[in-house]
Amino acid sequence: MKWNKLTIETTTAAEDMLGYELQEMGIEGVEIEDHVPLTDEERKVMYVDLLPDDIAPDDGTARISCYIDEKEDLPAMIAKIREKIEELSAFLPMGSGRITLGETEEEDWINNWKVFFKPFRLDDNIVIKPTWETLEDRREGDIVIEIDPGTAFGSGSHETTKLCISGLKKYIKNGDDLLDVGTGSGILSIIGLKLGAARAVATDIDPNAVRATEENFAINGIPEDLARIYRVNILDEEEAESFYRENQGKKNDVVVANILADVIIPLSAIVPGLLKEGGIYITSGIINTKEEEVKEAILAQGFTILEIGHMKDWVSIVAVRN
Repeated sequence: MKWNKLTIETTTAAEDMLGYELQEMGIEGVEIEDHVPLTDEERKVMYVDLLPDDIAPDDGTARISCYIDEKEDLPAMIAKIREKIEELSAFLPMGSGRITLGETEEEDWINNWKVFFKPFRLDDNIVIKPTWETLEDRREGDIVIEIDPGTAFGSGSHETTKLCISGLKKYIKNGDDLLDVGTGSGILSIIGLKLGAARAVATDIDPNAVRATEENFAINGIPEDLARIYRVNILDEEEAESFYRENQGKKNDVVVANILADVIIPLSAIVPGLLKEGGIYITSGIINTKEEEVKEAILAQGFTILEIGHMKDWVSIVAVRN
C-alpha cells in the first residue's frame, strides 16, 4: 500500500501546535524535524546517550511530515491544512508554510514509532506504560496506566495532558463523578478513576477516538458501569440534548477539557449545566496567547478561578462553580 507524504515547512515556535492540529484532524504518523537540542528529561525518556556531531545549529525552522492514505481526497486535505496554517498564523510565526508532496510505501511505518515509546513517569507515582512494553521499575503505590495511543491520540506526555493530570490529582475526590470532554485516548478518564472517581463519562467527536478510548478502558480493566464513552459534540444543541437525556441530566463533580482555546471558550457557557455547585472545571490545551480570552470566558459564567498553570507555551485554568 502507498501513502502520500506531506511535508510542511514551519517554525519551532509553531511545530507543537501545528502537530497537535494535524492529529486533531485524524492524520496519522506525524513526524517533526528540527534542530532543537534534547533536554536531559527527553534523553532519559528516549534512552539517548550520544548524539551525532553533525547536527545543525537551531535556526528556528522545523519540518512536519504526515502521511495520507492514497484513497483520501488529497486536494481537500491539503486545502484543510492550508486553512489551519492561515488560522494559526494569527498568533504564531508559521514560517513559509510551504507544503511539498511525496510518496512512500507502507513498510509498516505506522508502527515503527513504537520502538521509541517506552514506559515513563508523569510524576512521582503515575506511570504510563505502552501495552507492548514491560514495566521494570514498578514502585509501591504506583498508578500504572496501560495505554495504546495509536498514532493520532495522546499518550500523556504532552504538556497539556500533564497540566490536566496535575489538576485531577489535586482536586478529584473519592466518589466523584467525572466528565472528560474531548477525551482522545481516554487517558484522563482512566487516571481520574484510578485517583478515586466513582464514574467517568468521556466524550469525543471523532469515531477513532471513541474506538481508542473503548480499547484503553478494556486494557485497564475498567467495566462499563464505571466508564462510558460517547461520540457527541456537546456544543451542538441537538446532540447535547440527546446526551443529557441518556445521562438523565446527571451533573458532575469534575469536568475536564483538554481541547483548544477556541473550543473551551464556548464550552465554558455550557459547563455550568454539566457541573454541580462547587464542582471543579479543569481546562487545558490553551496556547498562552489565548490565556486572557479563555479566562474572561470562564469568569463570565460565574466561575471563580482557583489557579492557572503554565508549561512551555501551554496554559491550564482550574475554576470552581459558585
